[in-house]
Amino acid sequence: MASVSYVPIREDWLATRKEEPLDPGLPIVDSHHHLYDRPNCRYLLDEFLRDINTGHNVRATVIVQARSMLRAGAPPELQPLGETEFANGIAAMSASGIYGEARVCAGIVGFADLTLGDSIRPILERHISVAGGSVAEGGRFRGVRQSLTWDADVSLVNPMYEISEHMMASRKFRTGFGHLAALGLSFEAWVFFHQIAELAALARAFPETPIVLNHCGGIVRIAGYATRHAEVFERWRREVAELARCPNVMVKLSGLGMKLGGFGFEERERAPGSMDLAQSWRPWIETCTEAFGASRCMYGSNFPVDKGSYSYAIGLNALKRLTADATPSEKADIFWRSAKAFYRLPASSLGIAQARN
Repeated sequence: MASVSYVPIREDWLATRKEEPLDPGLPIVDSHHHLYDRPNCRYLLDEFLRDINTGHNVRATVIVQARSMLRAGAPPELQPLGETEFANGIAAMSASGIYGEARVCAGIVGFADLTLGDSIRPILERHISVAGGSVAEGGRFRGVRQSLTWDADVSLVNPMYEISEHMMASRKFRTGFGHLAALGLSFEAWVFFHQIAELAALARAFPETPIVLNHCGGIVRIAGYATRHAEVFERWRREVAELARCPNVMVKLSGLGMKLGGFGFEERERAPGSMDLAQSWRPWIETCTEAFGASRCMYGSNFPVDKGSYSYAIGLNALKRLTADATPSEKADIFWRSAKAFYRLPASSLGIAQARN
């Protein structure tokens, strides 16, 4: 794991700031979180439940790949099947109801190396199978994330993934990418801000493939970008606006707790409150919502990664503050309805009457 993107979790520091949840009845679908067991971080169902059960109305979640529970001894291209099996097991535990009302891992996004070209098809089919089959059969596998975050500064690039500068444009990648739509799968685009134009080209080349831009578009304001904040924002703003013209693309309002963003929350003596976060996030969140519209924006916690910078409850409060002037319908889109539609989550997984709206 690339340490430059991650901030250590300090529970004692997080405990220095407590808030009551704002608008606690508003249903929430967390469209982006991870679960894993690593030497420096154990974050499995128990830990996640402690975070989401803090007063907000989290109804369902989508788990996104994070190199967790890979199959030991399997060929590299098949190892990620272990993560999908693991996530489906957590989903089955949650669906039993004995862990609470929230349906954790109602949707699963796994890893598959699309640079395998046509050879990826049977692997994608196996992901679908181990997660319970097709959507019609009640299966949970919804899409693929393959990290594309490349930068000339190798300190910004996660060494656990093989990433090349123009991988999105390569013949092998696009051949593999072409199999997603036929299988009813979407693509999670984890790119840096200066790669958004390349993502737009990919989206235009595959207009039938649903794509969601992760983490507000990969804001980077550290290392060589630390003294170029205005330049970063302006390029990011232009490229987000252009990407939003692709109707098959949505955006996740997530990931602003990573060190990459250069917000520096983790450097404070006391954990930030929701007003602190809202003030820092406003230009980025408002640009995304104005460009894409509420119906193409979705909330994601990016926990436990963002947990190094703020608590789950306070992060949600911050986004609720930033959307305080939105209509009830727009709030429903951002906090649960967009994710429900994009990931085709069954209404039963939400357990709310509004899911029919």
